[in-house]
Amino acid sequence: MDTIKNFIQHWSGRGYERGDAQTFWLMFLRDVLNISEPENFIDFETQVRLQHVNFIDAFLPDSKVIIEQKSVDKNLETVNAYEQAQKYTAGLPVSKHPKFIIACNFREFWIYDMEKLDAPTKILLEELPEKFHAFDFMIDPEKNKIRIELELSLKAGEIVGKIYDALKKQYIHPENDASLQSLNKLCVRLVFCLYAESSEIFSKHKIFRDYLSGSRDIRQDLIQLFETLNTPIENRDPYLADELKIFPYVNGGLFEGPIEIPKFTPEIKNLLLEEASSTFNWKGISPTIFGALFESTLHPKNRREGGMHYTSVENIHKVIDPLFLDDLRAGFKNIHGRKNLLRFQEKLANLKFFDPACGSGNFLTESFICLRRLENEVLRELFGIQIQMGALENPVKVSINQFYGVEINDFAVSVAQTALWIAELQMIQETMQIIHRDLDFLPLKSYANIVEGNALQLDWKNFLPHDLNFIMGNPPFSGARIMTAAQKADVQNIFNGWKNLGNLDYVSCWFKKSADFIADSKVRAALVATNSICQGDSVATLWKKIFSDGVHFDFAYRTFKWDSESAQKAHVHCIIIGFSCAPNDNPKIIFDGEQKIIAQNINAYLQDALNVFVESRNKPLCNVPPLLTGSQRIDDDNFIFTFDEMKDFIKREPNAKKYFRAWYGAEEFINGKKRFCLWLGDCSPNEIKKMPLAYERVKNVREYRLASKRSATRRIADKPTHFGLEVIPKTNFLLVPVISSERRRYIPIDFMSPENFCSNQVNLIPDTTLYHFGVLTSSVHMAWVRAVAGRLKSDYRYSGSIVYNNFVWCSPNEKQRAKIEEAAQKILDVRKKYPDSTLADLYDENLMPADLRAAHRKNDKAVLAAYGFDENFTESEIVAELMKLFEEARKKSRR
Repeated sequence: MDTIKNFIQHWSGRGYERGDAQTFWLMFLRDVLNISEPENFIDFETQVRLQHVNFIDAFLPDSKVIIEQKSVDKNLETVNAYEQAQKYTAGLPVSKHPKFIIACNFREFWIYDMEKLDAPTKILLEELPEKFHAFDFMIDPEKNKIRIELELSLKAGEIVGKIYDALKKQYIHPENDASLQSLNKLCVRLVFCLYAESSEIFSKHKIFRDYLSGSRDIRQDLIQLFETLNTPIENRDPYLADELKIFPYVNGGLFEGPIEIPKFTPEIKNLLLEEASSTFNWKGISPTIFGALFESTLHPKNRREGGMHYTSVENIHKVIDPLFLDDLRAGFKNIHGRKNLLRFQEKLANLKFFDPACGSGNFLTESFICLRRLENEVLRELFGIQIQMGALENPVKVSINQFYGVEINDFAVSVAQTALWIAELQMIQETMQIIHRDLDFLPLKSYANIVEGNALQLDWKNFLPHDLNFIMGNPPFSGARIMTAAQKADVQNIFNGWKNLGNLDYVSCWFKKSADFIADSKVRAALVATNSICQGDSVATLWKKIFSDGVHFDFAYRTFKWDSESAQKAHVHCIIIGFSCAPNDNPKIIFDGEQKIIAQNINAYLQDALNVFVESRNKPLCNVPPLLTGSQRIDDDNFIFTFDEMKDFIKREPNAKKYFRAWYGAEEFINGKKRFCLWLGDCSPNEIKKMPLAYERVKNVREYRLASKRSATRRIADKPTHFGLEVIPKTNFLLVPVISSERRRYIPIDFMSPENFCSNQVNLIPDTTLYHFGVLTSSVHMAWVRAVAGRLKSDYRYSGSIVYNNFVWCSPNEKQRAKIEEAAQKILDVRKKYPDSTLADLYDENLMPADLRAAHRKNDKAVLAAYGFDENFTESEIVAELMKLFEEARKKSRR
């Protein structure tokens, strides 16, 4: 309360809109609402585009609050602050429309609830001590709690890193594997002791710190302490020193066995006593976050790569909420009465979970915490109806023994176990606050459910219970082209006898192994994956057989950025798939950004459509011109030139001018970048000899190809005046980039004349008409692209074998075809009005000219009509219809 009074005193009678607004609101969040690091919650000067660019004074994106700030001398009644803020809504995406607007002049706060739209709540600055709770809507308490836990866990990770670095220097052989294992175990034990001390689990007194501070030889004293912590009270030496007798028996294997412990310097002792003990409270850390930070801090490989990282709690919940937690929470809300509550608690205690690539155990730990918190709600209800808790030896039924994992790294196994123990101790403390009685924290129960090993090489049935309920986790990502030899061997072993495995990512193995395990069972699974497994030719390769074995998708997250919380943020484009074999009465859900789609069926492309598999085809399914990939030079860049390089070359070799052609790859085509190629395919040997610079280039190409390790490249060394693979149309053609940004509504395509040469970064469709252009640049075709194309990160990878050859074209009548051609021509005409703009400019969603957008809408409408689709169809509905047409056309083609 003192901080609120100080805030009022500081701002009483002062405040200038331009100079003080940011300081005012940062102080308000910190001092009035007790928000740690308020700058993470509020944005200032957020840009919105109305008739011209405007700036929102302050915006809280999580709670969707707009703040319009005025100076202290302004009257909120007359300056129309609310109306001004309301106008900004039009410039924001619907997902960011405000739930509340606050008008403020440093003296008053006028709060507008946008759902009620009645008179504002008015609060004076001096009323904040009594009315500060009226501002609770500004902040999500759960998110604030997570942020605080994150800050503490990050700090804890830094402290452990310092201890690790300092201790490592004291080992005689610091790089020896045995020494490193001992160092890791030593750090795990020290962390547990520091946590137990802060949480008063050892004692209400600081017995660990006192023990260390009075030590003359920490190394010897820690050896004795660890042995004591691992010995039951009744088995201890009766002559044990008093300072050791007071320590409890911990058990659980944490302190079992001797480890190599080096000498402790005065600096290390001070680090433990001061920074790690006196000035830091370990009680508030999140075991979910800290476990992963702990592992990444101490794991040599991660330390070399730089920065700690972990899977955010928010992303963990994307997996566990729809997998099991939403159902459990909904079930609890409908439970009443003692017997039903006890039955529900028993259900919680009998659920069993498995993470087949558990790392430091963050999925297991967060799931355990959520299950225990739900159990604590049950205990709160039971306590409320006066169940005699004292009659129960231990009212807690949910246990970490319900959680199983496999992890290949031995240290991560230790960290996962420790994180679960810390989580269990935290949850016991929460339970004690509910039932108002003490429970025993120690000794820890033996816990051996996390197995060290390669999950892909183990038989899961040998260590998992027969009544397992859920499989979950975030298996390792390694792209098909960057896997190690050992990982490739795992793929071959898991998919023994399967064909076309070359494009499958490593993560596919966990889906196959899980699918095999859950066959003929009620087990449900949910795993994170790279989005590649539901795109392009990987779909049929991976899912066709798995679906035929009875697996179906229960829920899915379409592509989103999985942000690793690290010093070096890594954005991986991920999906999440929930799947099972057993019937599932819950509605199927597709999560797409902020949209939640209730689906009839979720197919392997994560579409609400039939289970179809678009496999590679050599020819188009319909009667349309073939799609070709452009030329591949294989010339060590001897035949490629920038504009300036070409001018310089021609200046020195004038006869070469007629052999230069404009050269187009996706970059040149979309972004207007000028490059040129020297093509000497029609040039006689005699002519080349007269051009020594050109001759030198030809000679370089031949030598480059001859030196290749690839026999195919060496074979084309005898054609050094030609590209390695030449695709040169004789007529006009449509150019379609192989890679195009997913931010564009339409892939930019255009007609090109044959004097323009193209690289293998673009596709060419010769002998095309306005009709073909209109269909390919339509929303219908783009819906198909977005559904089935492979991706490079999240960008479209347009291929002939998957996208073009499997696309089902409409069968328009003459009138419909004429409308498509007319609309297509209009698109080309509008583009010509902007000669200074590249295709990248024209198809930037923020810059696309209104008349070009209108031309595309007209074209979309014409193509939709030719398919017989309703013009108001959503993209999902278009895809569903196209997949029906595809399945029909595919069946006909087989007859």
